Amino acid sequence: MKIELASSYGFCFGVKRAIKIAEEHKGSKTYGPLIHNKDEINRLKDGFNIGLAEKFEDVTPDDSVVIRTHGIPKNELAQLKAQDNKIIDATCPYVTTPQNIVAKMSDEGYSIVIFGDKNHPEIKGVVSYAKDLRNAFIVEDEKELEGLPILSKVAVVAQTTRKPEDFLKVVNALILDHKEVRVFNTICNATFENQDAAAELAKDADVMIVIGGKHSSNTKQLHSICKSYCNESYLIENEKELEADWFEGKELCGISAGASTPDWIVQNVIDKIQEMVKQDSR
Repeated sequence: MKIELASSYGFCFGVKRAIKIAEEHKGSKTYGPLIHNKDEINRLKDGFNIGLAEKFEDVTPDDSVVIRTHGIPKNELAQLKAQDNKIIDATCPYVTTPQNIVAKMSDEGYSIVIFGDKNHPEIKGVVSYAKDLRNAFIVEDEKELEGLPILSKVAVVAQTTRKPEDFLKVVNALILDHKEVRVFNTICNATFENQDAAAELAKDADVMIVIGGKHSSNTKQLHSICKSYCNESYLIENEKELEADWFEGKELCGISAGASTPDWIVQNVIDKIQEMVKQDSR
């Protein structure tokens, strides 16, 4: 069986940057998981003494605090500054962009529509930059726009890991009902590249393995895309979750990985698949 990696996969610019920042600040503490990958967080803990504060109460005044890739709500950042923590900002610049857009457009009197998951840390951070939270709305699809008290002029942004075609549906629905719609495409290019590469490989593969955190939005999107082209597509966090019968009688195994998945985990998965296939052929 042949194993082929997608032409684009794994760590994006923002994650590479955050990991580098954390490694340069040994003994610091991240506020919330730095990225959506437990194995990489454990590597930072073991190798660089990087702690984890799951909630604000876990941060003490003398902590050096690394702000996670997804960013944090504006009020929590202000609280950290107020108690004189050393703040090391590892927020991805592609996440900072919608934060700034929301702040500017809401200050200019626009309703804010954010296309994304209201429970995702990135979106919790982005919406917090709205001047009036009563005039900021988070939607998962165009149907959720119905009945919302959105003003005649509206600005719309998207979660960085969302599908462009789904964002377009929300935008089109807003254009039909509102006089002025300012559209800001805040979906990350790295997301496009990984998704396109995974789709191309999945079209030819007998089985697809998508590697990444089970809570990672971009990894779940990758898996969904692969599944639409290759029914036998599996989402795993590491090589321990592989099952030998997935590869029986297969000719091409495609591999993709989410933006928070390091190369060392990808290599572990490849090694384990090769071992399974070798044992099966005996």
